[in-house]
Amino acid sequence: MTEFDQLNKVLDRRYSCRGYQADPVPRPVLEQIFETAQKVPSWCNSQPWMVSVLSGEKLMALSADLKQAALQQKGAPDVAFPERYSGEHKARRSVCGWQLYGAIGVEKGDRDGARAAMMRNYDFFGAPHVAVISTPKELGPYGVLDCGAFVTAVTLAAASLSVATIPQAAPAEFSDVVRRHVDLPQDRDVLCTIAMGYEDPDHPANGFRTERAPISEVVRFS
Repeated sequence: MTEFDQLNKVLDRRYSCRGYQADPVPRPVLEQIFETAQKVPSWCNSQPWMVSVLSGEKLMALSADLKQAALQQKGAPDVAFPERYSGEHKARRSVCGWQLYGAIGVEKGDRDGARAAMMRNYDFFGAPHVAVISTPKELGPYGVLDCGAFVTAVTLAAASLSVATIPQAAPAEFSDVVRRHVDLPQDRDVLCTIAMGYEDPDHPANGFRTERAPISEVVRFS
């Protein structure tokens, strides 16, 4: 198998896991994942990402406070969320959402079911670990860009070791809550979280895979 084939195999294996087993991932495995992700490129090799990993009681406490904040709808993300989705981006988002709802049995018009599904973001879908990713405020969008590469690398390194992940924006909406549980300098923005653990193969939310647009839609040669 060529290196290209190996990379494709890992990419095919990775997906956004929304149901985890309770068993923790051994610390050496987590360290190996982050050490591998550390190799991605960044502007001037600045490596702007900072990772704070929570597990056990600390993770449960963060989850409880996030749920309370979400119920009160008091969100204030450090990095602004998208203003809107339109065109093909809206269409792709919609397809993904309905695939998820279909997998977990939420029918169109079931607002309570949709709300319950959304709230699962704040218990990190039962994952035993969550990594909080932050970026320096002074680096602006390019720091965010570099951190995006790091997040991708984390998910691929994890997949290669049979560790499931899902990057999440929802918890970052309540950045003030996250800061109460993570020792984070004020000059850094909470960017996202990554839930990590071993997948629950029987969880219905893990029974679908998102589609990808053909390169003819996203690549232009000239």
